This record gives sequence, structure tokens and C-alpha cells, in this order.
Amino acid sequence: MNKNPRKRGGPPGRNKRGGSKFSMNRDPFFSNNKRRKKGEDEDIESEEEELDGGMLNGGGDSGEDEEDEELVPEETAGEKRQRIAKAVVENLRAREKELEGEEDEEGDREFEKDGERDSSVAKKLMQQQLEESGRLRRAIASRVQKPESVDGFEVLVKHRQSVTAVCLSDDDSKGFSASKDGTILHWDVDSGKAEKYQWPNDEILRSHGAKNPEGRATKHSRNVLALAVSTDGRYLASGGLDRHVHLWDTRTREHIQAFPGHKGPVSCLTFRKGSSELFSGSYDRSIKIWNVEDRAYMSTLFGHQSEVLTIDCLWQERVLAVGRDRSMQLFKVHDESRLIFRSSTSSLECCCFIDNSEFVSGSDDGNIELWGVQKKKPVYIVKNAHTSSTDVNNGELKDNGRNYNGHIASSWVSSVGVCRGSDLAASGAGNGSVRLWAVEGAGKGIRPLYNLPLIGFVNSLAFAKSGKFLLAGVGQEPRLGRWGHNSAARNGVAIQQLKLL
Repeated sequence: MNKNPRKRGGPPGRNKRGGSKFSMNRDPFFSNNKRRKKGEDEDIESEEEELDGGMLNGGGDSGEDEEDEELVPEETAGEKRQRIAKAVVENLRAREKELEGEEDEEGDREFEKDGERDSSVAKKLMQQQLEESGRLRRAIASRVQKPESVDGFEVLVKHRQSVTAVCLSDDDSKGFSASKDGTILHWDVDSGKAEKYQWPNDEILRSHGAKNPEGRATKHSRNVLALAVSTDGRYLASGGLDRHVHLWDTRTREHIQAFPGHKGPVSCLTFRKGSSELFSGSYDRSIKIWNVEDRAYMSTLFGHQSEVLTIDCLWQERVLAVGRDRSMQLFKVHDESRLIFRSSTSSLECCCFIDNSEFVSGSDDGNIELWGVQKKKPVYIVKNAHTSSTDVNNGELKDNGRNYNGHIASSWVSSVGVCRGSDLAASGAGNGSVRLWAVEGAGKGIRPLYNLPLIGFVNSLAFAKSGKFLLAGVGQEPRLGRWGHNSAARNGVAIQQLKLL
């Protein structure tokens, strides 16, 4: 006899107590389950039929309408990108049609026109994507005409002290500049009309996140050494001797946040293209990453053994930095790795991306170097790119006694700039001229184009994306020190118009 009560069909507890004989027909679970489930299935099917019928017939009560609304899915990120892409394509099509100036046609000719227009739009989009990603280099250097003697640099904006930083908005319509006296100006490129940013008092700075000055300082220094503007043009970042990164709203020109954390002066800033990530380099040998949208600190990059002087970044999470330790380092933030490039005899002063695989630097011995990610040493060197052309004995240039390898401060390459996605580059020093260069690639090197006269220390350079003009931040003193002085220079921002063929 089988003693297992489950196999006899009764619940174990009731059989053990010796109660009445158990029948599965009396158990509501066994007796009603199938009929209840069947009824539910029938109800669900009928609801679906009614729902489909209501949708097809355009009728239905409010309850069904609410269910319809609940069934409508929200727009996903992919669908949003697709919608934006379609809008961009339609705008390009409309622009092409306006440029053609054609009238509506009928028949096969209209179809052919639409096909040609779509093909042109596709080519432009593909070329734009390749240029922005750095895989296609625009040939602008060969189109630059030789400037005439009357077409030299013109002072666009004046500052009271030496200009330390210049940057442009993404559409090249607005410019920003800063000087050693802490003045930050926001100006229009076409008219030169400038508006000044007002520094808040110490109480407001502390409410925005600033900490009390350390060391001998009794108040926050206003000396600004670096500027950077976000790709969307909403935020302007500034850094200087007060060891803070300050964030400004470009629409209202108001101070909105102060990021503490650096233990030395903030010497350089850059935004990652198309994002809200901000990178700051400092004399404390570190590079910090901030998120300006969230107003938050993200991470710190270490590697340099001396002060970080210049940093640059493109679309990828890669940061290029040079320091006084005679090295240039490429930080791969996502991979948490870095590439180290060594300079043999000199200290690198500035650097700039050409594309994702090539970059250019300037050093304090007057050389300009072209680098590639495949080699740890320069693939091409232009020696004595800025020889001193100013007479030291006539009183225009006063050297404070600092010499390096026989070169005074006027021959140091203090700034380099590249027209993004092109082969056009520029370099500046204190020798009285800005030089234009054609970057022909790692295999061919750098070819000199023209000398553009400009008296003073060129501390910052910025190209327009179109390559139609070049901005230079000029001062009587170098950006990071006072070891040279040129009293003939005019402190301000100068613009050089470039005529393209």
C-alpha cells in the first residue's frame, strides 16, 4: 500500500488527522481552475477584439482611450536621434534647393533633380562627418593668398595688461579674451564691440563653491591664465592664480560655479568637443575632469612630473598635455592609459591637435615639432622657427636675465594653433611675427607659408573654422611670467584676415 498521501490525492494534514475522505472535486482549486482560466482567456480575447474594433472604427469609450494612451510607447534615444537626423537632412535639402534657385518641374526632370540633390546632401554629410572626426583633412593652406603689407594684424579688442588667453565660439561669431589683471571680455568678431564680465564678491564666490585662499594670499587673485568655451556656447571656463576653475554663463555673463581642488595655479583649460566635459591643467602636475552640466568633479589624471602648461582635446576622450618635464602625454581617459612623447633637449611650451593621430608643439628653444601617435619622438622638426628680430639694445625688448640655450624669451614658441580639420597651422612668439605653416603630414613634414608682422608676445592663437581669419592674444609680457618686456607692444586681441582662393 502506498503511504504517500499526495499520490492518494488528499492533503497531507487532513489525512493524518483522520478526517473525512478528501475529494478533488470539492477542492475549489481543482474544480474551478480550468473554468476560471478559460473565462479569463475569453475575456482577454474579447477585450482585444473590442480594442481593435474601436481603433479601426474610431470609437470606444474613455476607458479604452486611456488604455490606448498607455500602450503608446515613449520616444527612445535612438528614435530621437533618427528624428533629428531627418530634420537635418530636410534642412540641407531645402538649402540646396534655394541655392539652385530652380522652379518646380514636372516629369522625369524633377525626379532627376531630386536625385541629384539627395546625392549632393549625402556627400556633404559624409564629408562633414569625416572632417569632424579627424579622418579627412581640408586643404586650406594651399588656398591662402599672400597677405599684402597693408593687410596686417588689426587690433580688435584692447586690454590694460597682457592678454593671456583667446578663444572663439563654435560658430566663429563671438570671441572671449582674458588678461593678467583679471579682465574677461566677451566681444563680437565683426564689430569688436566688447562686454566685460563682472567678478562677484568673496561672499558670492564662497556660495558658488570657492574655498578660502591658501598660503600668503589674503583674497582671490583675479589673474586669469586660461579660457575655454563649450561647443554649444553656453559655458565659459576660466582659470588662474587663485587655483580655482570658474564657470560663467555666456548668455548673462554671470558667475555660476567655482571648482576648487587644484593645489597650484590653473594654467590651461579645454572642453571636449560636443560634450560637457571640461579638463583643467595646473602647476600641481595634475589634470582634473569636470562635468559642467552637473557642476561636479569627475576624475584626476596624473603623469607629469612638473607643471602642466597646455592641454587640448577633440571629440574623443583623449587629452593632449605638455609640461615643463620635457614631455608631452596623450591621456586615453576611457582606457585609463597614456602615451608619453619625449623632447630631447628642450621644454615644451604649447601643443595642439591636428587630428586624432597627429599634433604639433612648440618649445622654448624656438623649435616647432610635428608628432604622430606611432612614434615617441618628433617625426619632423622646424628649428629656429622664430628667430629674434628685435634689437635688444634699443630698449624695445628688455630681458630680465633669463636665458635658455642661448635664446632669450622673444624666440620661445609660446603658442601654436591649427584650423580644425585642415592643414593650416600658425605659431607665435615674441620676435615680432606670427608664422603660418602648411602641415603636409608625417611623411612630408611642415612647410612655411608666410610671416605676419605683430609686435609683442603672442600668448594665444585661435583660427576660425572656415580659415578666413586668425586671432592673436598679444601682450607686453609672456603669459606665464615676466622674464621679458616689450614696451612697444599693444595689449589686446589682434585679427588677421586671410583671403582664400
